[in-house]
Amino acid sequence: MTFLIGTDEAGYGPNLGPLVISATAWHVPDERDFPDLFTVLADCIAREPMRNGTRHVPMADSKTLYSSGATLANLEMGVFASLAAVGLIPRSWKEIWAVLDAASETCITADPWFRNYQESLPVDLDAMQLECGTDALAIGLQAAQVSLRKMRSRVVFPEEFNELCERHGNNKGAALSALTLELVRDMLADADDCRILVQCDKHGGRNKYCALLQHYFPDDLIEVRKEGREESIYRCGPTTRRVEFRFVAKGESFLPSALASMISKYLRELAMRAFNHFWCTQIPNLKPTAGYPTDAVRFKAEILSLQKELGFSDRVLWRNR
Repeated sequence: MTFLIGTDEAGYGPNLGPLVISATAWHVPDERDFPDLFTVLADCIAREPMRNGTRHVPMADSKTLYSSGATLANLEMGVFASLAAVGLIPRSWKEIWAVLDAASETCITADPWFRNYQESLPVDLDAMQLECGTDALAIGLQAAQVSLRKMRSRVVFPEEFNELCERHGNNKGAALSALTLELVRDMLADADDCRILVQCDKHGGRNKYCALLQHYFPDDLIEVRKEGREESIYRCGPTTRRVEFRFVAKGESFLPSALASMISKYLRELAMRAFNHFWCTQIPNLKPTAGYPTDAVRFKAEILSLQKELGFSDRVLWRNR
């Protein structure tokens, strides 16, 4: 068998809200080259938003399927149909965090903007649509002899984000690379002996990842196959469990990374729904924020008085990088 793992993130640039990194792992039949899952699963997956009369499940870069303030239905179709494929069916806002990143529970229960928030899921996708998508994906996976094995996320809220950036010399690209490889290492922990491809986005314009890989996989000799602007490729491990790492610019053309992009974006949007609900219910006429620079500065200024009154420090609220 061949094991395909893809990672991607959402929320790298904002000042408010979490950074979310996700990974998905797929098993496919042995082939000489690593297969393109978009081609293999073309009968059930499409790289475009849902259309009336089609049974395809949308899976693509989250920017293709969602824009700020729009419906979450396309993200929800891909994420929830995939969760069903691995036997996970979260029904509420709190459940999905437990399912995808159990470690996030500390912040979900401690931070006041999350603690009492409740919302049923999915938000915008109706039950009939979801049932059709779930069935279509299950049938397509079975026909192609492909299985989705794991979906995991690493959610980094502002206080931890600030700490990690400081630890990495105020370099958030280095922090992102480290977090991503920690997640990959966890995904590989119980992988079978097989050929494994791991594909990640490039982080902060970096082209060289050998030393970082050696740090997280100290028992393996990292072989450098290629290092360049478009992609950097490395190999390691014994012949029975050979792992190829690819760091690729715009890597969402790889289906496992595309689904990871969708999961990350969806979790971040859910976090921002709760965050905005907390502040907007207490400050009349406050406009919600997506948390990105400029608008985040506006939002921060408008909540400042209440923030001080409630005693919340900037460190738990505002990302410095």
